[in-house]
Amino acid sequence: MARWKYVGLALLVSAATAFVTACGSLGGRTDASAGRLLGWRVDLGKGTVSSYAELDDNGKPSAIGIVFSPTALDGLPTGSDGHHCFDRNKDGVIDPATECNETFESVIPLPDSVSRRSDMPFKWVMFNWNSHGHIPPGIWDVPHFDVHFYIEPRITTILAIRSGACGPEFVSCDHWEIGRKPLPPNYIHPDFVVGAVVPAMGGHWRDGKDPVFPPQKQPFTRSWLFGGYDGKVIFYENMVTRAFLLSRPEVCDPIKSPKAVALSGFYPTLSCVRYDAKTSEYTVSLEKFVLREASAAEPIPTPK
Repeated sequence: MARWKYVGLALLVSAATAFVTACGSLGGRTDASAGRLLGWRVDLGKGTVSSYAELDDNGKPSAIGIVFSPTALDGLPTGSDGHHCFDRNKDGVIDPATECNETFESVIPLPDSVSRRSDMPFKWVMFNWNSHGHIPPGIWDVPHFDVHFYIEPRITTILAIRSGACGPEFVSCDHWEIGRKPLPPNYIHPDFVVGAVVPAMGGHWRDGKDPVFPPQKQPFTRSWLFGGYDGKVIFYENMVTRAFLLSRPEVCDPIKSPKAVALSGFYPTLSCVRYDAKTSEYTVSLEKFVLREASAAEPIPTPK
């Protein structure tokens, strides 16, 4: 997978996050075949993956997402891209085969036409290919993609969440604590509970009623999560397996939206995964946006 540098945001990252190398921007070019405004692009497998946006006749956002080119799911890499490593066995040496997170990571800004809007909270995508899946074992440990749509505008803030000794994803202990801070109850759906904190991502709030978990324990095809960090919701995430994409789906699921939001703007109510038979492309998207006004945070309940 190609790595890139988003020069428009003037990234000033530390050496630990200097993996961001140049690829290409498509700016706000329109893809006539799909009626999309294409954003930034990275290489993936034998193809590419790009961010995109769609606007309605009134100029309001109707969808944001990523689009896989027809050959992007072929020839995908295995193992790790060498990011987020930590001396887990404390022998003084980092073994890249066993002590780096097994993921291939890219940052993909959304098209300027939406990311620069004051009424669009979502600014960029953290895109991960996990050739062996990840925790928890027996549930999400199959090849899949993590597609994080970030509300937090500062990429450097997220990339600074570094590896360390805490948690199952080996994040630094100070970031572990910050990533697990409770969220105001009106900013998170009540079905969601905090789980792992991941380097260069943040805390992950999983749906306790997701059918992949007991008692249903259905095979994982796609799962929905929210991201949290320092008491704020920072991303919406759709995880989807490679196998499900190859099944050529056409499916949308309602998002379990929180009662309130901290930032005014357009928020999605559907999460969709699609195959386009005309173009042979695959998309993972947020759709059916509604305008929401910001509300004050409710007090966080005191632990009993």
